[in-house]
Amino acid sequence: MENKQKLYEVGQPVFSVAPMLDWTDRHCRAFHRQFSRKALLYTEMITTGALLYGDAPRHLDFGKSEHPVACQLGGSDPKDLMKAARMVAEWGYDEINLNVGCPSDRVQNGRFGACLMLEPKLVGECIAAMKEVVDIPVTTKCRIGVDDQNEEEALAALVEEVLDAGTDAIWVHARKAWLKGLSPKENRDIPPLNYELVYALKKQNPDVFIGVNGGIKTLEECEQHLKHLDGVMVGRAAYQSPAMMAHVDERIYEACPNENSTAQSIREYIPYIEAELARGTRLSHITRHMLGSYQGVPGARHFRRILTVGANKAGAGLEVLEEALEAVERPASIGYGVEEQEDILATL
Repeated sequence: MENKQKLYEVGQPVFSVAPMLDWTDRHCRAFHRQFSRKALLYTEMITTGALLYGDAPRHLDFGKSEHPVACQLGGSDPKDLMKAARMVAEWGYDEINLNVGCPSDRVQNGRFGACLMLEPKLVGECIAAMKEVVDIPVTTKCRIGVDDQNEEEALAALVEEVLDAGTDAIWVHARKAWLKGLSPKENRDIPPLNYELVYALKKQNPDVFIGVNGGIKTLEECEQHLKHLDGVMVGRAAYQSPAMMAHVDERIYEACPNENSTAQSIREYIPYIEAELARGTRLSHITRHMLGSYQGVPGARHFRRILTVGANKAGAGLEVLEEALEAVERPASIGYGVEEQEDILATL
């Protein structure tokens, strides 16, 4: 592992950015790494079929700066997961995580994700199959149940199977998933959170690394959870306001603080952008992950507008990013009036 950090030790806190479809691609992860050297980063969920029968390099390629980085797999066939796990380990990832939490219809039709909460024995077989062929940690990310399941019983049954199979850590999204009646977006907000159930799970399994996901918005909340658990996994809050991660190394890991400003962190990302542009990557594919960089800062609206409009133009280059940074570094120089600001806001 590039930074020699051991991922999972009970009592050693871990802060991770949740795997998020369409969001946590390699450009996003490289950007997030500018704010925290310690945070554990995840790929989007990658299905076994995409690796075994699709364009594996497109899904698996990542940069050395991303370590520690975990690959989340979606699948339910132990043999396919075994093959995919070998590929992931050979590619150099630091962890393989099995998705037992995504509630989308497409995932359900493929018999993986949250619907696997109904088949805990199969989940255990999947974990065991991957553990058999790789030396890196194999972990489980699950819900506390689905539909009308009893939460305590469903979570306990799943945990028993994956522990018997040798899972190295368990990440629990502390909500049920409703497989019918709620959209994936609604499943992130409507089912009530039950952190206490996850805390109780940890008390019952003190020697097991257990982390929590779901509804966590601030580092203060992270610190509260870490009084009871080993890890915290933050999703939308980290993506929509990545600057929150600038304090992760100091506050969660008690490491050297990141003393860079947001602008400095962005400028340190520029060599990555230059290299990607040279490879033919469109600027918008990179800068779409940066739109939340200045949440609540004067000039943030202009920053978002310039990136949203400018980066989508054919041939857009670093001059667009420089213009956007100018909007927040010297907002008065942009000269937008109040009415024009409102017009800009309406387009975002």
